Amino acid sequence: MRAAIQVLSATMLNVEFITGNFGNGFIAVLNIMDWVKRRKISSVDQILTALAISRITVLWSLYIMVSIFSEYSDAEVTMTTVRLTYLIWVIFQHFSIWLATILSILYFLKIASFSNSIFLYLRWRFKKVVSVALLMSLFLLFLNILVSNIHIDMWMNKFKTNASYSYKLKNFRQIPKLLVLTNSIVTLIPFAVSMTMFFLLIFSLWKHLKKIKHIAKNSRDASGTAHINALKTVFAFLLLYVIFTFSLFVHLWSYEFGERKLFKYFCPVGIIAFPSLHSFVLILGNRKLRQTSLLVLSVLRCKIQGCALLCF
Repeated sequence: MRAAIQVLSATMLNVEFITGNFGNGFIAVLNIMDWVKRRKISSVDQILTALAISRITVLWSLYIMVSIFSEYSDAEVTMTTVRLTYLIWVIFQHFSIWLATILSILYFLKIASFSNSIFLYLRWRFKKVVSVALLMSLFLLFLNILVSNIHIDMWMNKFKTNASYSYKLKNFRQIPKLLVLTNSIVTLIPFAVSMTMFFLLIFSLWKHLKKIKHIAKNSRDASGTAHINALKTVFAFLLLYVIFTFSLFVHLWSYEFGERKLFKYFCPVGIIAFPSLHSFVLILGNRKLRQTSLLVLSVLRCKIQGCALLCF
C-alpha cells in the first residue's frame, strides 16, 4: 500500500513538473517571439514573461529541494548545498509572488471602476506603482536573505559544537522549517495586497452590476465579463498559493510523525502545483495565449492523427 502511494505521488509530481515547465516555457517563448516580431511588448506581456521565467526556476529549485529533504533528511547534505539551493529558490519565489501580485494590481487598475481621486491617480501612474512595488520587494528580499543567512550561520555553529548524530539529525530538520517560516512571513505582504485587490474587484463588480441592473439582460456586458475573468485569475493565484504554503509546512513538519502518516507523500504534489498549474491559469485568462495554445493543440492533434493513419 505504502509503495503504491509513493509511486502515485512520484508520478503526479513528475507530471506536474514537466507540464509546469511546458506551460511556463510556452508563455515565455510566445511573448518573446511576439516582442521580437512587433518590436514592442505590453505591460501585461512583460509581467507574464518575467513571471514565467521565474516560475521555471522556482520549479527546478523546488524539485531539487523536495528531493533533498525527502531523501537526505539525515544530515548527509552539506549546508553549502542547502544555502545555495535555498538562496536560488527564495530569490525567484520572491519575484514569482511579487510579479503575480503586480499582475493583480494591473487587473484592478485597468478593470475596476472607481471615481476616487487616489484610484484615478494610480491608474494613470501605473508604471510608478510597479516601480514602487519592485523597490519594496527588493528591500524585503534583502531582509529575507539576511535573516535566513543568520539562521543558517547560527545552525552551523551549533552543528559544529555538538558532534552527536541525534543532535545533528534533529537540528538538520529544524533549519528548513526556520527558513520556510521566515520566507512565509515576508511573502505575507504581497499575498495581503493580492487579497485586497481581489476584494476591491468584487466591490467594483457589485457597483457595476448595481449600475446596469436596468439594462436588458441580453445586452453585452464587457466590463462585467472583464471583472469576472480577472477575479478568476486572482482567486486561482490566491488558492494555489495557500495550497503551496500549507503543503510546504505539512511536508516539513511531517518528519515529526515518522513513517506513520501517508499524506506526507502527497505534500510535494501540492508544493509543485503552485508554479506549475498557475501557468495554465494565466494561459486561459489571456486571450492571445489562449488562442495560440488552442491553435498549437489543434495542429498537434492533426499531426498525431496523420501519423496514426500512416501507421495503419
